[in-house]
Amino acid sequence: MNREQAQARIKELTDLIEQHNYNYYVLNQPVISDYEFDKLLEELIALEKEFPEFLSPHSPSQRVGGQVTSEFRAVNHRYPMLSLGNTYSEGEVRDFANRVRKTLEEEPEYVCELKYDGVAISLLYENGVLVRAVTRGDGNRGDDVTVNVKTIRSIPLRLRGNYPAVFEIRGEIIMPRASFDRLNQEREEIGEPPFANPRNAAAGSLKLQDSAEVARRGLDCFLYYLMADELPLDNHYDTLQAARSWGFRISDYMARCRNLDEVFDFIHEWEKAREELPFDIDGVVIKVNSFKHQQILGYTAKSPRWAIAYKYKPESVSTWLFGITFQVGRTGTVTPVAELEPVFLSGTTVKRASLHNADIIKSLDIREGDFVFVEKGGEIIPKITGVDLSKRSPGAQPIPFITHCPECNTPLMRNPGEAAYYCPNDSGCPPQIKGRLEHFISRKAMNIESLGEGKIEVLYDYGLVRKVSDFYKLTYDNLIGLQKTYPATGDSLARTVSFREKTVENILKGIELSKQVPFPRVLYALGIRYVGETIASKLAHHYLSMDKLLKATFEELVMVDEIGEKIAQSLVQTLHRPDMLEIIEELRTAGVQLEITSVKPEKKGDILAGKTIVVSGDFGAPQRRKEIEELVTAYGGKLGSGVNSKTSFVVAGLNMGPAKKEKAIQLGIPVITEDEFLKMISEN
Repeated sequence: MNREQAQARIKELTDLIEQHNYNYYVLNQPVISDYEFDKLLEELIALEKEFPEFLSPHSPSQRVGGQVTSEFRAVNHRYPMLSLGNTYSEGEVRDFANRVRKTLEEEPEYVCELKYDGVAISLLYENGVLVRAVTRGDGNRGDDVTVNVKTIRSIPLRLRGNYPAVFEIRGEIIMPRASFDRLNQEREEIGEPPFANPRNAAAGSLKLQDSAEVARRGLDCFLYYLMADELPLDNHYDTLQAARSWGFRISDYMARCRNLDEVFDFIHEWEKAREELPFDIDGVVIKVNSFKHQQILGYTAKSPRWAIAYKYKPESVSTWLFGITFQVGRTGTVTPVAELEPVFLSGTTVKRASLHNADIIKSLDIREGDFVFVEKGGEIIPKITGVDLSKRSPGAQPIPFITHCPECNTPLMRNPGEAAYYCPNDSGCPPQIKGRLEHFISRKAMNIESLGEGKIEVLYDYGLVRKVSDFYKLTYDNLIGLQKTYPATGDSLARTVSFREKTVENILKGIELSKQVPFPRVLYALGIRYVGETIASKLAHHYLSMDKLLKATFEELVMVDEIGEKIAQSLVQTLHRPDMLEIIEELRTAGVQLEITSVKPEKKGDILAGKTIVVSGDFGAPQRRKEIEELVTAYGGKLGSGVNSKTSFVVAGLNMGPAKKEKAIQLGIPVITEDEFLKMISEN
């Protein structure tokens, strides 16, 4: 391909990718599969690498990140970023409306929008191109986070249509619950403390120095206010609809309200329906619609007089904290857990809540015998928000964080700059050993389902497994007849685990099948600190075999995409320990896959012949999604780009495209999970 052809193809791909982004994020009507989209993006990136003179800072390829920012420059806002006046009282909303009506001498039209629980952002566009993205800061100056914001696919880099030459548009960067759950699961898998809520996770992600990591976090953005010297329309609602046509993601969850009764209808509707949203909100924003009216009403020093935020009261209860227990995870992280007098909260009975780390206990100033306030974050996860000081006993003492492991009595350690304490006795601490064994057999790792439901604990207690390679030494004779009864504990009844003939046969079959699990998942299954599913896939596809990975030096590892110094150090320290080298050799002898033998799977069968399957959503790692799509074709199926009457079924991960989900429901097309899909294949 010559330069002219490359330039033309780059332009063609850029326009095509931007159109597909618009279809997906603005219209909610994707017309190609994520796999096909990734192929277009890969082609564009390859061409831009070969012909760097045609790489534009506004290219869709810049959304994948890669730039490292050592600091974020502070810049002035062209228009101050004021905060909204907040209220939890419907009476104060009526007072606001009365003041507005009195000033305007007429009943205005309002616009009601959801109040997103995220990070405020201001985007500057000049001649249809994103120039700068700035956080709120102190309202007058904020941090320039343009490099990171460019990785958020719902924010357009170039606009379409008839837009003002220069304008700012304000909005909220959020982390959807699916992205938040995936991120926290990954953090727990690699031994890092989870984020407390999606808002904190979004704020932390936006200030990461590595934009490639920001791109992976799954941030999203809703835009909700436009500012310019000259606006094309005379009211807020119609201006947002025009902005939608320019390429912005404008929320569908908004309404024009002719009077205050309609405003309260909107507030009451979403107070109940907010639990069904895929992201967190904490209230409703009420704005006067007319720009002329907004100008008349003006501003205070801190907030506009033409808008107010009504915040929903989180259900909060006070209950007695009768103790704190300390749990040890598989990576050694020690987590304090508040043991509570059972209390009914938001539909469920709450008995305990994570306190995360020593710093949280200290900041809350929790003391022995305190009564604490408990809420549910996102209406799901119990969290302690404060102490009921009116009920504190005189002389109540602070609760010290333990100094030794509660399981093996090893002195705890805390790395500089980290919040969590951990037990360094990874080879002799029972919860860590059992945690690694359970991680090894888990679905995303070796997927040995037959070893679940408490069987690991029995095998450990009988001394049959101490390291993951011991699974491949199990035989029928040393399993048959095993039985153990465990007494009742806090939330669970007494139980007996028995190894009968059928159970043993299933275990041995599951272990044998696990020998076919591909190398990326084997590497993930080893449970190396900081090496989650995505990092394991990156390493496996870079080095292709365990032998080559073992030869890699620290300096070589940090050159691999997304491998930082902390991960590289953990790999070098863990993989070269004598016990880990022994495990690797025993896995090799057992026949476990320790290399990638082929990128594309060979034809495996025709059980999906004649079927069209759509794969949609997040499966934890990009490579995992591709593996599922390759399985579809390996078993004779055809990949569909969108859901229609010819679709046989949908394999859905987290955060499945809402348009695809709605279409599947309308057409009565089955939507199955990854597990159900794999079971379908294995049974046939």
